[in-house]
Amino acid sequence: MAASPMAPTDHPRVLDGRAAVVTGASRGIGRAIAEELADCGALLCVTARDPHGVREAVAALRARGAEAVGVPGSVADPAHLWEVTERAMAEFGRVDIVVNNAATNQPYGPLMDADPDAWRTAFTVNVEAPLRLVQCAWRAWMSEHGGAVVNVCTEGAGHVGPNVGAYGTSKAALLHLTAQLAGEMGPLVRVNSVSPGLVRTEMARFVWERAEESVAAGLPAGRIGEPEDVARAVRWLVSDEASWITGAELLVDGGTRVRAASAGGASNDAVHQQLRHHLPGS
Repeated sequence: MAASPMAPTDHPRVLDGRAAVVTGASRGIGRAIAEELADCGALLCVTARDPHGVREAVAALRARGAEAVGVPGSVADPAHLWEVTERAMAEFGRVDIVVNNAATNQPYGPLMDADPDAWRTAFTVNVEAPLRLVQCAWRAWMSEHGGAVVNVCTEGAGHVGPNVGAYGTSKAALLHLTAQLAGEMGPLVRVNSVSPGLVRTEMARFVWERAEESVAAGLPAGRIGEPEDVARAVRWLVSDEASWITGAELLVDGGTRVRAASAGGASNDAVHQQLRHHLPGS
């Protein structure tokens, strides 16, 4: 579902003047988060690996009336994370919000077949990079002025599934990192996570494209997620409305962990069938 190219007129400007860094912001959940924060008045510094995607995201944010800059690069590169932080400070003079959304779902397959280098890359992108970016923001601004951090995890971190052992394990580590950072950085900085269920993104296309109806039938909400569902949750967590919320995991999953009472676990079975028999990008 495409987002409107212009900011909705009914968005409260609850983030006016605050600067936000969003990783993996060229598409999907990250793009929706950047647009949601922009619509609420935030100044945006966005990053992703694809330079064209970053330019397109910045143009879309500016078309919504937001101040926005982009820094293409990989979050796996520590120097890039400093570059992003320094750009935000140079442009806006502050970094109030960090949203760690960039992630990889590789290596995909049984852990007994996982390549050690690919395994290390998963943890570099999904766990180490969020920590490094928060360290950058802390040293540049947050240690004196405070702020809010949201890490994008996954509902699947709470259980096992076929072929997603590396992804799920790294995201489980990110959940623990979220709680640890909340304990260490309070009261100045609040650190929380959102854990989406199956959302209509390119990264998850190999799951939902073939099984959307069967997955939706097993959810109390009756549908799979849209990137905007996650974006609204992030916006709430970084706003003052959530000022007494830290170290929390907010599930945004349509009731995946509950499941429709009449479905007999159909949602879980449908997702696992896709994970067993299809590869990302296939």
